[in-house]
Amino acid sequence: MTDHALGIAPTLATPGARRRSLPVTVGGLTIGGDAPVVVQSMTNTDTADAIATAVQVAALARAGSELVRITVNTREAAAAVPAVREQLARMGMEVPLVGDFHFNGHKLLREFPDCAETLAKLRINPGNVGRGAKRDHQFAEIIDIACRYDKPVRIGVNWGSLDQALLAHVMDENAARPTPWETGAVMREALVRSAIDSAEQAVAWGLPRDRIVLSCKVSAVQDLVAIYRELGRRCDFALHLGLTEAGMGSKGIVASTAALAILLQEGIGDTLRVSLTPEPDGDRRQEVFVAQEILQTMGLRAFTPMVTACPGCGRTSSSYFQQLAKDIQDFVRARMPQWRLDHDGVESLTLAVMGCVVNGPGESRHANIGISLPGTGEVPVAPVYVDGEKTVTLKGDGLADEFRDIIEQYVARKYPRKRRSP
Repeated sequence: MTDHALGIAPTLATPGARRRSLPVTVGGLTIGGDAPVVVQSMTNTDTADAIATAVQVAALARAGSELVRITVNTREAAAAVPAVREQLARMGMEVPLVGDFHFNGHKLLREFPDCAETLAKLRINPGNVGRGAKRDHQFAEIIDIACRYDKPVRIGVNWGSLDQALLAHVMDENAARPTPWETGAVMREALVRSAIDSAEQAVAWGLPRDRIVLSCKVSAVQDLVAIYRELGRRCDFALHLGLTEAGMGSKGIVASTAALAILLQEGIGDTLRVSLTPEPDGDRRQEVFVAQEILQTMGLRAFTPMVTACPGCGRTSSSYFQQLAKDIQDFVRARMPQWRLDHDGVESLTLAVMGCVVNGPGESRHANIGISLPGTGEVPVAPVYVDGEKTVTLKGDGLADEFRDIIEQYVARKYPRKRRSP
């Protein structure tokens, strides 16, 4: 039976038209408008330790984070922000820094003007900029400083710190409805309204609309999707995506991917962060890699060569192909910062490391460079395919090194070297 007989159109699913948002310039980087979706991350160092913070910012930037957010929660942290920037300059890193402010941001920005001037963007939460009568005054003070230094602002609402007065007002409105909404819908409406109303208040105080980014973060996938669909429908501000408190390991990765992929497929989102809880002593760059892989596997951007590898089965009694796949993926990640500097287009390179003869040769031919390792009972040799053609057969203890050399030679041959400014 054909697809047509089943009534299924034989078309490839592609992301929908990108939601049209206002472009926002952040330290020379454009987010929103026609710009590609930007990857952001956040440090977990004490910002008062300028060296440790700069080292982690540099590691995140080298991994591919295009914006890095740092915590500014104390006078010591605010005072250290220029030193972080100076240390990054000495390391040759120009990644824009976003300052994350809660509770006392108005005081810190007022007392440390060098901090405000150094940061490329400010992030504030309307749920904790102040309580009661103080809220508007303290919020207005931050907006005034942003205007004075021409800094964009992310107004980031979080359901863990939602403005309780606004929530109570929305609940009262709901109680007066002939058919009240369920509790979750009330919470979602309060989050959306907090973000949009706060943005419109900032505009009224003088912050241009194209200097505002909005986010509404929750930790439940379906709630996040519903909230951002509504944000996308009701405003034209640039939107920052993220499932907050996503969790650790596979749970955090799966939850973030499930939520963000739906929204990205619908053309919603201009920046994103994957908020993973790191393993003890884990690699903070993991959140950058996952964000990149979400965008790249969806065909929205290309960041680094992708490695296709089979899962293994009874035909693959040896774990060698698994180790080689990991080694090649690590090798590509390690080489990518230099390749990115030297070669145009190398991020589109595709690689395959396969474990037996069933799909190995075919998958290897589909990749730019592929290797088909022997499975159980197969001849102990590994044919290598380059652009669909078998070029060499590898075997022996030096196989991994030889395969890495083939990749290096291909990159040097196929991707033009970038012209350096004199």
